[in-house]
Amino acid sequence: MTPDLSTPSKHTLYEDVFAILIGTTLVGLGIVLYSKVLLTTGSTAGLALLLHYSTGIGFGLLFFLINLPFYLLAALRMGVAFTVKTIVSVGLVSACTWLTPQWLDISSVEPVYAALVGGGLIGLGILSLFRHKASVGGINILALFLQENFGIRAGYFQLAVDVAIMVAAVFILPFDRVLLSLLGALVLNLIVALNHKPGRYVGFS
Repeated sequence: MTPDLSTPSKHTLYEDVFAILIGTTLVGLGIVLYSKVLLTTGSTAGLALLLHYSTGIGFGLLFFLINLPFYLLAALRMGVAFTVKTIVSVGLVSACTWLTPQWLDISSVEPVYAALVGGGLIGLGILSLFRHKASVGGINILALFLQENFGIRAGYFQLAVDVAIMVAAVFILPFDRVLLSLLGALVLNLIVALNHKPGRYVGFS
């Protein structure tokens, strides 16, 4: 019998766990590719990368600390389950970016490849998390809140925030890396904007 795909179905716990593990791994790997060639991205991850390049402090620690203030908005507006999943997701991304270089030795990577594939990995990871009512914190929380309450596309909102972060990157990174970072941000946000639409995916957590 063909299943009725028009009827929403609730995700099971193991489906949520699997999606969060896959999503955070993809995001973490994308960020590792970015950090290899001095690229940045949007949201709190982009801010953490810029601070990492400027100070030498580990990305994972910065990423976790920057996201702390956004958990209050998540708890007040998005619910306890979303907040818990997001805290776990942020922690897993922080851990992935620290552990991946110990598991995977990337001696060199072409910057254009890192921008395209890294942006794609991060976008797919965020999409996986969004569809299971989780995020990687920061602007992702605000983007989901705006989409669910005001109909503002999460991807397009994030793109606007990303542009502001790229302006800041001009003062920290070589200009060619800023341009490649913009390319990666475009890929990332197009994946989210084109795939995370009301009615496009009927499962829920």
